[in-house]
Amino acid sequence: MEMKKRINLELRNQAPEEVTELVLDNCKSSNGEIEGLNDSFKELEFLSMANVQLTSLAKLPTLSKLRKLELSDNIISGGLEVLAERCPNLTYLNLSGNKIKDLGTVEALQNLKNLKSLDLFNCEITNLEDYRDSIFDLLQQITYLDGFDQEDNEAPDSEDDDDEGDEDDNDEDEDEAGPPGEYEEEDDEDDGGSDLGEGEEEEEVGLSYLMKEEIQDEDDDDDYVEEGGDEEEEVCYICEEKAVFGNAVQRWASHCLYLGISPAFLEHGRSAGLAGRTWPLE
Repeated sequence: MEMKKRINLELRNQAPEEVTELVLDNCKSSNGEIEGLNDSFKELEFLSMANVQLTSLAKLPTLSKLRKLELSDNIISGGLEVLAERCPNLTYLNLSGNKIKDLGTVEALQNLKNLKSLDLFNCEITNLEDYRDSIFDLLQQITYLDGFDQEDNEAPDSEDDDDEGDEDDNDEDEDEAGPPGEYEEEDDEDDGGSDLGEGEEEEEVGLSYLMKEEIQDEDDDDDYVEEGGDEEEEVCYICEEKAVFGNAVQRWASHCLYLGISPAFLEHGRSAGLAGRTWPLE
């Protein structure tokens, strides 16, 4: 299929100025020249023209937003200076499988200030002695050559730094938020804990009430020491029944033992912080 027809097919009723990606691989160029592509594609960010028998880039239109350009497996041997003139924001350029033979041809790419990744694989230039060192010295703005940096670290799948930044931000958000279901599990655990401890909570409420009443009673009787004095009728702090009490320390415990309050309940009060008092448990 001719390149011009392929472009019309790829548009799919879109206006050229709405297109951001265009793939024209394996179509046929006219006399090795680009055809059907013009300045109307001003929003184009990715363009692929692999294996279209290109010999020249002279008819490449001005594409100021173009960032990635695929030109692999063509017959290009020079004229690379047009790339800096018309596609100044390129970050990725694939010229693998072309007829590029010497460093002088590649030198024209020095003006692509944003270029980070260059692919010259399967070009004659790769046979030069110290090929990689020479290219990195010549094009100091690039990070990756043929998919690897100067320390032989492989390039990431995407050469788009912005995309990588977005992915990092998403990872951080996920770390802060925690893995899915974490909060649900915590809620379940809290619910389970509430069910298991319901009886204990009721018992603790009762003890706290008794302790509070006893403390208030002690505050009222700070200066009062009763040593077997006359018995008097008072209201029991636990059951609120009138009864005759003797020793003030025993007044709230002994009476309720006779009324059936569990000794285990009173013993639990000892472990809850009431140790030191007299506990008539028999």
